[in-house]
Amino acid sequence: MDLTVIAYIVYLLISVALTIWVARTLSRNGRIFLADVLHGNEKLAEAVNHLLVVGFYLVNFGFVALYLSQDEAVLDARALFEALSVKLGVVLLVLGVMHLGNVYVLNKIRRRGVMEREQVPPVGPQGWTTTPKAGPWAPPAPQG
Repeated sequence: MDLTVIAYIVYLLISVALTIWVARTLSRNGRIFLADVLHGNEKLAEAVNHLLVVGFYLVNFGFVALYLSQDEAVLDARALFEALSVKLGVVLLVLGVMHLGNVYVLNKIRRRGVMEREQVPPVGPQGWTTTPKAGPWAPPAPQG
């Protein structure tokens, strides 16, 4: 069998396994984060998590397939390892960049939600609060 074909097979096996492992890890650990971002809505968090995993698979498997071709024939074991290291290194970088992009976007959404929760006033816009009659925070009573 040609060493180029062996390089393709090893590249595909490792790339697919890495993509599946990263997607499962992100999915399992991202559920809690998504539930917080989505204010505890577990069903919505699960749906968004599933959609993110599907998108992750599509983009990464598409990239792995497009990056499969080899310009030069692999003639010896050294060239085989060099070709695999370059291809797998690029796949790992793409996986990492996608992960960081997802975390960045979800963190921005989470921050916005936290800021919105903090801006809600304790009393409705038409409500009144009573001033305390006594205490260290109350203004002193007029002397007269």
